[in-house]
Amino acid sequence: MSKFISKNLKLTILTASSGIVLLSSCGGKQQQMQMPSANFKTMKVETKDMILPSKYTATIRGRQDIEIYPQVGGTLQKLCVKEGEIVKQGQTLFIIDQVPYQAALNTAEAALKAAEAQEATAQLNNNSRKALYDQEVISDFDLQTSYNSLLSAQANVAQAKAQVVNARNSLSYTVVKSPSDGVVGTLPYRQGALVGSSMPKPLTTVSDNSQMYVYFSMTEAQLLKMTRENGTLDSALAAMPDLKLMLVDGSEYELPGRVESASGVVDEKTGSIQLRAVFDNPNKVLHSGSTGNIIIPVEYKNVIVIPSTATVQTQDKFKVYLVDDKNIATEQLISIVPQSNGKEYIVTEGLQPGQLIVAEGAGMLKDGQDIMPNK
Repeated sequence: MSKFISKNLKLTILTASSGIVLLSSCGGKQQQMQMPSANFKTMKVETKDMILPSKYTATIRGRQDIEIYPQVGGTLQKLCVKEGEIVKQGQTLFIIDQVPYQAALNTAEAALKAAEAQEATAQLNNNSRKALYDQEVISDFDLQTSYNSLLSAQANVAQAKAQVVNARNSLSYTVVKSPSDGVVGTLPYRQGALVGSSMPKPLTTVSDNSQMYVYFSMTEAQLLKMTRENGTLDSALAAMPDLKLMLVDGSEYELPGRVESASGVVDEKTGSIQLRAVFDNPNKVLHSGSTGNIIIPVEYKNVIVIPSTATVQTQDKFKVYLVDDKNIATEQLISIVPQSNGKEYIVTEGLQPGQLIVAEGAGMLKDGQDIMPNK
């Protein structure tokens, strides 16, 4: 009896195990049937012309930034302008205490009058001596002596006149005027401060900002390529397109600029050359000392262009997925132009026209994965 039960139990277990295996096998087949190849949008690689913006860090300066230092020392008596005020050439900016310089001018003028009186006396004496000499009353020595005294008096007059000019100039320097049209910068000194030509900071800076200089740098290789394409550096600069200027708040300046010149010296540390562009500034939007970015449109002809959604970036490397005639996606490393418009990349190596690649969702793929193209 026990043997019969044992045989039945074994049969039951075997039957159950077979059922589990069958169910598992069916379930596996059912699972495979439920996981078809994923759909991915694909595209054929083609070439076209494209314009990309190249961005360069820039520094903005006024056409003229003139530091104003006093030519004479003294107490700053009056500030005639405010920070940020627009001034004209010759407009008074500051007045330094004039009292000592006016006194020096008065003294110089008085000394001139005394010298002129001595000259007149010496002239009378020389005339008298000459008359006596003609009458053979005095000797040659006496006549020459009186003439020498006249020359000395005339020299004293010339010296006194020079002192008057110097004193008058010093007095005029107490009124500090703007050397050009522009905008007044900061005013580090206030009324009552002792100022002079050797002080560490200028009284202010007058910036001519009717036009602004914008400085940026390009690599020597870039400029050399442009020079070779255009024959000379001047021709290369003239052939450059209008520039755009992006301000610090991310907005684009309303007026275009033009490259005016390039430095003749390569920066040894960076291997770059500084260029200077000119932008008109009629509304005084641009300020000296500010920063921004120069945007130069660069035209690429007959290049391979793919959407950024077709790429996967790993550190500094980019890859795409090629799709073969069996719909197998295979990794392919590519090289791209560093600049982009944010939506597309220009491929320089790794792809050929006519190849089929995954256009969207490349980041979800694995190398060798079977896909279902969806064009």
